[in-house]
Amino acid sequence: MSSESNVKLTIALSNPDLDAEEQERETRNLLRDIKELDVESAELVAVTEIPQGAKSVGGFLVGVLQAEVSLANFKKLLGFLGDRLGNKTIELEVEANGKKLKVKASSQQELNAAIEQAQKFIAGNS
Repeated sequence: MSSESNVKLTIALSNPDLDAEEQERETRNLLRDIKELDVESAELVAVTEIPQGAKSVGGFLVGVLQAEVSLANFKKLLGFLGDRLGNKTIELEVEANGKKLKVKASSQQELNAAIEQAQKFIAGNS
C-alpha cells in the first residue's frame, strides 16, 4: 500500500439545542466549507445503517458527514475542524490503512486533544 493513501473521516455533530432541521442546515454548511478545502470527497452520510440514537432527515443521517482526504491534506482538514468546531460536541472517526480511531470532544481543549490523537494515529499508520 502506498504511503500516500487517503484518510477517511466521519464527523458527527451533536447539538441538543438545535432541532433536526437546524442541525441539518449546520451540517450542510460545514460540508460546503469542507468541499472548498482540498479533499478527495465530502458528502452527507446516507441512511443505510442507523447508529443507535441517530436521527435521519431526507435519507441522510442528521449531523453526520464523511470526508476523504489525502495524507498530505489531513492535517489541514483537522486544523479547519479545530477552528470551526472548537466549542461544539462532535464525534470524529478516522480510518486509514484498515484501522479506525473514534474520539469524542465537547470543548476546544477536548477537540485539540482528539485532533492530536488522530494525527498520532495516522502518523503511526504511515
